[in-house]
Amino acid sequence: MPTTRSRQTPRQRQPELEHDFARHPALGYEKPEEVGWVRCLAHGYPSQLARWHCHDEYELHLITATSGKAFVGDWIGPFQPGHLVLCGPRLPHNWISLDAPADGVSARDLVVQFRHEPFAQAAAEIPEIAEVMQLLERARRGVEFFGLSERAERHFHAVKAARGLRRLGAFCDYLADLAECTDYRLLSSVQIKGAEGDAEGDQINAIVNRITDNVAEPIAMAEVAAELGMSESRFSRFFRKSTGNSFTDFVNQVRINNACHLLMQTDHYVTDICYQVGFNNVANFNRRFLEIKGMTPSEFRRQADSRFGGAH
Repeated sequence: MPTTRSRQTPRQRQPELEHDFARHPALGYEKPEEVGWVRCLAHGYPSQLARWHCHDEYELHLITATSGKAFVGDWIGPFQPGHLVLCGPRLPHNWISLDAPADGVSARDLVVQFRHEPFAQAAAEIPEIAEVMQLLERARRGVEFFGLSERAERHFHAVKAARGLRRLGAFCDYLADLAECTDYRLLSSVQIKGAEGDAEGDQINAIVNRITDNVAEPIAMAEVAAELGMSESRFSRFFRKSTGNSFTDFVNQVRINNACHLLMQTDHYVTDICYQVGFNNVANFNRRFLEIKGMTPSEFRRQADSRFGGAH
């Protein structure tokens, strides 16, 4: 296995963590004394808010002008007006407009931010909040919604105009539409559908942890099936039901997702990253990467590097 090398002088690739002290009203934030748990933000492009960053709050983000490239976690894709995404806490994100006029646009982003703790505390006492908790769990990966852009814009302005209990009501109305939406896609990383707290959930979580914690180690389905006392065919059905993927596809996705993070956060050569994430030859690594991400590792790194060039 090759030793790890750097392709150039390493530089900071981590997202900037945004704190409250940086959220000045002159940038488009609401004054803290005027709002509570739910706060709105509207800004144009370019803006100093438009950068590769993350924060502790959920962010519901609607683009109303320009088109370009979006970066959410390890996902890279196009956006245009109407692009609606819910990002979970500490999920890095950035939107870079590629067709903005020379003097920019005054309004591009309509954002609602809110913290997790009030929902988690309320869910213990209010059964109706359960459907929202499922939505928030999906948000850990970033959720893109389709067919809701016009309603989302109306919802934003209703929340923005309200205060106190009426703001909370308008915000819950917004979330209810999102929770009921079935036309969406998850953007970043691998989804685990296994339930916790039962025997099967514990089994699948143990397997998933083994794969994700030892990504470079070889792991054979026959070996895992035997450890669980299952035939390979039974284990294959069990694993697909729990994760939505075949065992081999899941392992490849975990490895490719790890490769994405290394491509984004280090200057290691692509060939070195191939071995670091458990592939034993570069051709297979490149082929699997292209299948899962729709581009080569080198192209992914090139595009990912552009996330520093602009947007919230």
